[in-house]
Amino acid sequence: MTVKHLIGYARVSTSDQDTSIQQAKLKAAGCATVRAEKASGRSRDGRSELEAVLDFIRPGDTLVVVKLDRLGRSTRDVLNLVHELEQKGASLRVLEPEIDTSGPMGKMILTVLGMVAEMEVGFIRERQRAGIDAAKAEGAYKGRPVTIDHDKIVELRREGKGATDIARIVGCGRGNVYKVLKAAGID
Repeated sequence: MTVKHLIGYARVSTSDQDTSIQQAKLKAAGCATVRAEKASGRSRDGRSELEAVLDFIRPGDTLVVVKLDRLGRSTRDVLNLVHELEQKGASLRVLEPEIDTSGPMGKMILTVLGMVAEMEVGFIRERQRAGIDAAKAEGAYKGRPVTIDHDKIVELRREGKGATDIARIVGCGRGNVYKVLKAAGID
């Protein structure tokens, strides 16, 4: 007889956030193994703990997350992950709201909720953009403060230095050097 496992996955986006509440909920749900990481949910790049879970998961196992957005921000990414789990004979369980993809109803609900979550992210971005535009119109928003010395970059270029040397001297990336030079009308 094959032993079925509940494998928990907790994720936060930034280093100042903490996964302890998620981990406690996952353990309370019966997960003996809980993997946690601090990484963006925009893509699966750099999410080594999630990759470890996907490598480890076996037929009959269930990946458990507290909320759907802990898996990913886009519906496509989440559905691709569910498809990978299905290919391995495993399923996904979301605790809040309760969804289990081991049956057809759970898969349908997951798809709809994923689309709603993605739409909400779009609404948040629209509201943020509208707020920034309004603040700019009132002169209250100046954007990100300049952190590199544009005059120094132009001066070094006029001295014949290349972009790589300028970037090293000023302490920025070459792309920043190119942007400053382009804005100054210098090739």
